[in-house]
Amino acid sequence: MTTASSKALRFAGLGILLTSLVGCATVPMPQLASAGSSSPAEPDATPAHATPEPSTRPPAVVKVGECPVPAIKDTRAAHAVDVSDKKYTNLWNRIRAGLRLPRMEGPRVARYEQWFANNPQYVDHMLQRANLYLYQIVQDVSKRNMPMEIALLPAIESGYSPDAYSRSAAMGLWQFEPSTGRLWGLKNNWWYNGERDIIASTNAALDFLQSLHNQFHSWNLALAAYNAGQGTVEAAIAHNKALGLGTHYRDLRLPLQTEHYVPKLMAFVNIVRDPAKYGLTLHAIPNSPYFVRVNTGSQIDLSVIARLANMSLKQLYAINPGFTQWATAPNGPHTILVPVATKAALIEGLSQLPPQDRMQWARHRVVPGDTLYGIAREYGVSVASIRSTNHLYSNLLRVGQSLLIPMAGRQLVVSRHHSPRPEVTLARRGPRLVKIIHRVRPGDTLWSIAERYRVYVGQLERWNVLNAHDVLRLGQRILIWASPSMVPSAMAKTRVTE
Repeated sequence: MTTASSKALRFAGLGILLTSLVGCATVPMPQLASAGSSSPAEPDATPAHATPEPSTRPPAVVKVGECPVPAIKDTRAAHAVDVSDKKYTNLWNRIRAGLRLPRMEGPRVARYEQWFANNPQYVDHMLQRANLYLYQIVQDVSKRNMPMEIALLPAIESGYSPDAYSRSAAMGLWQFEPSTGRLWGLKNNWWYNGERDIIASTNAALDFLQSLHNQFHSWNLALAAYNAGQGTVEAAIAHNKALGLGTHYRDLRLPLQTEHYVPKLMAFVNIVRDPAKYGLTLHAIPNSPYFVRVNTGSQIDLSVIARLANMSLKQLYAINPGFTQWATAPNGPHTILVPVATKAALIEGLSQLPPQDRMQWARHRVVPGDTLYGIAREYGVSVASIRSTNHLYSNLLRVGQSLLIPMAGRQLVVSRHHSPRPEVTLARRGPRLVKIIHRVRPGDTLWSIAERYRVYVGQLERWNVLNAHDVLRLGQRILIWASPSMVPSAMAKTRVTE
């Protein structure tokens, strides 16, 4: 629901504390396609979310006119449809077996069916992303005995992209805004963002959807409230009741964006149910876990995890998008998701990893005469990166203050000079960093640039005042601080400045 509509409800004196997820489907489908790809424009009236506040969690049950499915009380009911792992090898067949909402027809559904059919490349790109996450989502939906249509909702929300970001700051597969994410238990700090975490955000979204279904007794109304806000649907129901009209989903006057939202989902459901009818092919997805959780024991650099698990840092971030920095949080939880096939190698590697090799950044203890500029020169990093890493709002330092210096890929040693407890510090014999100006070329992304120069996306963001969702422009100058010995091929093709 928009801000204007929420004000209107307040002015009307309804006194409703609104509940809504977040900016769902705030970006047209083509904009959610993979970076560097182009997709034709989809039909207009793309839905948008609001961020109303729930008065309780879950909301009190409100009886309305449409009650095709009883409210969920025991999510593992004995009468649940059997959609367990053992029965299916292809995840799509498992999803089809669990579809149980009434079919929806009409010009809006047909319009979106046609759009999907006309844009097979978009569907392919979206489902390539879904390949990483869909099994976990299906598992969670199945455990709650929810209809499998819910597992397909991220196709409409984010195109199964955890990097999807809306103008209202909604993000992740389920498009949570920060305030709503907090209401549903999602943590957000400098190291971690639960709105982007695959498992955490899925559980929060399903909690929220279940509470809406418990209130409205209708999945269509719950979906509409998920998109437009609980208060918007309550107001529409109250309006119809006052006029003696029906209170089913099809009877309500809802915002145009929301009236397109459920038909768009049902159109995609129809595509999944019978892709051949629309000239599409859904490549098989194994009905087995893609990733598994591993406890690392303590804070660890993500590049170390990637190396031990024999995978790229980009692949690791793809299934751990909740991590916003180069390492796990100091105070935990110390768990990370890795592909099932790499679990054994990672556990073995962690068991043999010396404690001092777990992190690849330095700690500097401020002594009299230190300045941020001098410390930055000593370690070969930027002042901005030190300030950002340590949440400094000025250049003032205190004697004895401990600073964290981001030094991805630099040689580290253990020092006991300033404290009885060992500290990781930079080996001074390491090479000095050099300043590189990279000009953006077709296909470049922050991820690809970071991999090429063996730095972190977070460092590129700090050095260039960017965020992971900014669109790069051809020819744009990207500042990078890197070691010459680590990027010889890149150095040969890029302007380098000492």
